[in-house]
Amino acid sequence: MSFCFNFDVPAQTTNLDSVEGNEVQSRKKENATESNDDNTKPAEPAKEAREHQPQSDPQFLLMDAVAETVTIGTLPPLHFLNETVFEKTASEREDGEKILSRSAEQRSDLISGVYEGGLKVWECTYDLLELIEKDGETFGGKAVLDLGCGAGLLGILALKRGARQVHFQDYNSTVIEQLTVPNVILNCQEDDEVDSEDDKEGRGKGKIQQEDGGKMKTKEKQEVKDGHPPPKKRAVDLSQHSLLAKCRFFSGDWSTFLALVKKEDPQPKYDMIFTSETIYNTAYYQTLHETLHKLLAPGGLVYLATKSHYFGVGGGLHLFETFVEQRGIFSLDHLWDGEEGLQRHVVALRFKTAKDN
Repeated sequence: MSFCFNFDVPAQTTNLDSVEGNEVQSRKKENATESNDDNTKPAEPAKEAREHQPQSDPQFLLMDAVAETVTIGTLPPLHFLNETVFEKTASEREDGEKILSRSAEQRSDLISGVYEGGLKVWECTYDLLELIEKDGETFGGKAVLDLGCGAGLLGILALKRGARQVHFQDYNSTVIEQLTVPNVILNCQEDDEVDSEDDKEGRGKGKIQQEDGGKMKTKEKQEVKDGHPPPKKRAVDLSQHSLLAKCRFFSGDWSTFLALVKKEDPQPKYDMIFTSETIYNTAYYQTLHETLHKLLAPGGLVYLATKSHYFGVGGGLHLFETFVEQRGIFSLDHLWDGEEGLQRHVVALRFKTAKDN
């Protein structure tokens, strides 16, 4: 089925080499809350959860948007709003929570209990994407939750690789409305464009591959003619798009999110839960563990990407491993351990026994 585009979205490409090993953003997040007196205490009361319905017309969401694209190996290209442009246009965006202005004023990528860092794509997300590419995970027919989704790249990948349904959750409603939903729309739009071009010219045109340290990475080819930027992407009316129809979007504290979805009949259970860079604050461990416990389906798998330690906030993998072990619900297995710089990891959590399911 073809769609009519009615507005423009320019595109850029992300150089993944500049993302990998870049500890500048990492340090920003780790030290983001050092200026606060007590950053380990969650906000009280808990932030109320709610579901967000995508607008039927995405024109407003993507107006003047600039998109980046990252593709790792054989994974489909993932599109997301450029962070720098997003920050520079923050004052023009709807932000009932005031997180855009507050994070800019405090020059902080994390304000505990107010803004939980969802506007950034953190390094560990790329680690998990690379692991998924290496393992060849396809998600066919699975129910997936992207918990603490931020830009939503992990959930978007599952969506593009055959997931039956994908739910996105982030602490901040502004993140969901201004970043996650637009990113999903960008990728739905791209799928329609690819299908149309493939019908005419065959797959693979317009892509270049680069060899880097034994790893193949693909970047979209961008042509600049007469000093002008690449042609802008056009956006579609996605109100009835088959991929978007598989998605639901939630904001709020994990405890209130859990309470909200538990009211549904039947209650959602997820075959796979992604969560990246969410264990930086030990005060959140109990709520996170409870959410994973209640929402993971029998035989399901949790992918957790994290750093060894988050300076200034206090959390990290060792403390979370200890927390999980003490409760005895999940087994925790290391899938990948980075050896350079501030160590990063990808681990998997599974139910230990059928009773825990």
